[in-house]
Amino acid sequence: MQAKDIVLNVNGIEVIYNHVILVLKGVSLQVEQGKIAAILGGNGAGKTTTLRAVSNLLKGERGEVTKGSIEFRGERIENLTPADLVKRGVVQVMEGRHCFAHLTIEENLLTGAYTRVDKGEIEANLEKVYNYFPRLKTRRTSQAAYTSGGEQQMCAIGRAIMANPSVILLDEPSMGLAPQIVEEVFEIVKDLNQREKVTVLLAEQNTNMALKYADYGYIMESGRIVMDGVAADLRNNEDVKEFYLGMGGGERKSFKDVKSYKRRKRWLA
Repeated sequence: MQAKDIVLNVNGIEVIYNHVILVLKGVSLQVEQGKIAAILGGNGAGKTTTLRAVSNLLKGERGEVTKGSIEFRGERIENLTPADLVKRGVVQVMEGRHCFAHLTIEENLLTGAYTRVDKGEIEANLEKVYNYFPRLKTRRTSQAAYTSGGEQQMCAIGRAIMANPSVILLDEPSMGLAPQIVEEVFEIVKDLNQREKVTVLLAEQNTNMALKYADYGYIMESGRIVMDGVAADLRNNEDVKEFYLGMGGGERKSFKDVKSYKRRKRWLA
């Protein structure tokens, strides 16, 4: 991988909440231009914290990066404001959607264009969002509170597209959605990635779905990355199958087998 292809470079970061709680313990990852990278792991593994460290949204939760560095296209970004990052093309779609309940779908989408000044561009972007999410076009005048979870998730992603990003940070896009809607959302993300060349870093508990659509995966456990690799390789890895996809391949080894025990211990620590 050549340096020029790396859009986002997270290098050995530690994150502390409330000055005492160490959440990330030396996380390093790289996202290549035009690719989809996935951070996988269970609840509390540190996925959301990693995304928030990149988008500089930690301060609102009394968190801070105390070690390491985060670079976007070669520039250190730890001290930029979230608004500066949006202007540089990095936008986060928050976990749990966070649509403005009292606004219509279209008004919600337009809040994503607050960094833009050209009205023609904003109109064109709105049309682009409606092309990707035809369902939103039919619900454009509905209050967000009265739309389904899937529509709200589409609205949140659409709102990010309104800022014309080059990188989207997507936090738990499948949370609380029906399986067929999850598939629909991921299909659209993949489409965006391929047609608009938007780079995506997503955090996801739905390992199976994420590895189906991602190019590269990082598996996190208790604040550390325990494994990474090309998505197809991770999907076929016996450990990943057993611990994350719920389908242990081959014979279950005895815990008395020292190697196996050590390997399990590392995963369960």
